[in-house]
Amino acid sequence: MVPHEPVAALLLDYPQALPANTPAIDQNSPWLFPGRSPSRPMNPGTLRDALRELGVPAEKGRTSTIRQFVLQALAPVIAQALGYHDKSTTRIATDAGSPRKHYAPGDHTR
Repeated sequence: MVPHEPVAALLLDYPQALPANTPAIDQNSPWLFPGRSPSRPMNPGTLRDALRELGVPAEKGRTSTIRQFVLQALAPVIAQALGYHDKSTTRIATDAGSPRKHYAPGDHTR
């Protein structure tokens, strides 16, 4: 068994495990965590609180994910894609030992 398979199984079973009266339950929804509106995902704060209630440290996972992203791509690109400030992702890149940590963000066409 691959180490991530138990988590994958939980995520795949999640929509079927929801109570029938859960708002916006649509088996054809593209959202793994549907929100109250059928066309929207669950609010990130709501998901964070649910994970905390289960004992899952969401902040550590998010930080680890961003660290991995900035090791694979430019920090300003990651910042723009995720809605972070480029100084934040540049600091994370520096802390992670990124080879691109000295990249200067901004317009270089001048």
